[in-house]
Amino acid sequence: MSDDSTRPIVVKRIKKGGAASHGGAWKIALADFMTALMAFFLMMWLLGSTAKGDLQGIAEFFQNPMTLQSSGGSGVGDATSIIQGGGTDLSRTSGQVRKGDVEAAKRRLAIKEFERQERQALERLKQRIEKLIDDSPELRQFKNQLLLDITTEGLRIQIVDEQNRPMFDLAGDQLKPYTREILRQIGMALNDVPNRISLAGHTDAAQFAGGPQGFSNWELSANRANASRREMVLGGMDDHKVIRVVGLSSSVLFDPNDPLNPVNRRISIVVLNKRTEMAILNEDGPETDVDAEGDLPAVEELVSPPPAAAPSR
Repeated sequence: MSDDSTRPIVVKRIKKGGAASHGGAWKIALADFMTALMAFFLMMWLLGSTAKGDLQGIAEFFQNPMTLQSSGGSGVGDATSIIQGGGTDLSRTSGQVRKGDVEAAKRRLAIKEFERQERQALERLKQRIEKLIDDSPELRQFKNQLLLDITTEGLRIQIVDEQNRPMFDLAGDQLKPYTREILRQIGMALNDVPNRISLAGHTDAAQFAGGPQGFSNWELSANRANASRREMVLGGMDDHKVIRVVGLSSSVLFDPNDPLNPVNRRISIVVLNKRTEMAILNEDGPETDVDAEGDLPAVEELVSPPPAAAPSR
């Protein structure tokens, strides 16, 4: 019988393998699931905060990819929305616009800025003419007859009659010497601005004895306006600056409460802003290209002249 102590000892080691559920594969699957879930919630959030115009644009893009190319816009919602989207605010409710609408909006802003600067230039011109009057001994004495204000048409310069100091001869269009000096100096000052001008002649409500069939306040006011234009040109003003000369008779009274007041006899010179200039030049043509937003021009009160036999002045 052999000795057990000489028998070799065999040690069996059992290598146990973990079950599939205890491996690392589940981590990859969970990561994929969480990624998909996050993408889903992100998509839902984006859909909930995206403007209707963008959603329609996205839908139309997938239905017809040529929509964006044919619309000529800068985004997929351009063909269906009127308000531009984009930017970083995902909570906005506005959509997108075409490039043409953006350019139109920029043009409107540019026009508003131009009109603001133009009004400032007219204000400076007004101050310069007022200083010219104060500094000139010849003009200072007529300061009460020179009225300057800014209107919706531009800078208005009115030269009015006084009881003992008329601008023209009685019932005529011959300028008094001091009126010539006023018009010449004003004409020279207007050469310093690119704006064009309009002249209007006004009379009081006293009618000619011959009645409306003969020579009337309409002809007289037009003749006086043209005589003023000629004098300004003789003083050095560029003749091409004038685009309108009209006679308004007594239809637009300065003092409607007293139609016979001498102040109603006046010459009105308007340094036109661009909007009014284009409106005059396009009166019988296409609509002006200037944006039409803003206050409407003020309408002065019209007074029907009462019948009178006294000669007009």
